[in-house]
Amino acid sequence: DIVNQQLKNGSVRSENTILIVEDSEEILQYIVSLFQDSYTIHTARNGEKGLKEVENKLPDLVLSDIMMPIKDGMELCHQIKTNRLTSHIPVVLLTAKVGEENEIQGYKTGADAYVTKPFSSEKLKLIVDQLIQTRKKLKEHYSKTFSIHPELAITSTENDFLKKLQEVLEKHITDASFTSEKFSKLMFMSRSQLHRKLEAIVGMSTSEFIRSQRLKMAADLLTKSDSSMAEIAYQVGFNTASYFNKCFKDVYGCTPSEYLNTS
Repeated sequence: DIVNQQLKNGSVRSENTILIVEDSEEILQYIVSLFQDSYTIHTARNGEKGLKEVENKLPDLVLSDIMMPIKDGMELCHQIKTNRLTSHIPVVLLTAKVGEENEIQGYKTGADAYVTKPFSSEKLKLIVDQLIQTRKKLKEHYSKTFSIHPELAITSTENDFLKKLQEVLEKHITDASFTSEKFSKLMFMSRSQLHRKLEAIVGMSTSEFIRSQRLKMAADLLTKSDSSMAEIAYQVGFNTASYFNKCFKDVYGCTPSEYLNTS
């Protein structure tokens, strides 16, 4: 289900999406009411349906009850965090179970936050907003630096994914025949899975991501190498110097020659 209500006062809803997984209709509607003016909301009534929604929609955050039929919130969280396609998605667990042991178990499954019922609506909104903002900042950091940081990964699955990403790039980025299709095969993912994953973590398609890595390498070579512009273009996997110049200017706002002169 998706919640698409007219926003009050003409306010603009964020492009970010939240999946709420809750079997109680009353609590579900209450949580939806807290976030529907700020986010696009998807809902599911148990962990099994929730997992399908996560894999289909790749929401920006999952908010899940723990005690649910078919698949509980702990198992849902564990499956989200151990799947390379979804491991980056923050998960907030809601529970009526009080006690440190339950909370520790929640964090062991990879939960980013653990909130006990009854909860303060302001506290829950603050937790959700901050988790989404943190992911947004990581995206923005990448768009400015084009740098991948496995050490910033929250889960071991995400860390492994980013390390594999780095390994494949370092080995193949200079090959002009290194395409999105080859990239996805080397990552053991389908083209659409890798595309969706990269869109979620760096805000780029697979081809844009490959190009950004080539341009980052080129910018580095420009300041450290005596090679000509054309040679650098070919060294980083571009087939023509003219296309390299165009792509470079699109990203850095200047030609490679101008970049070199200002470095």
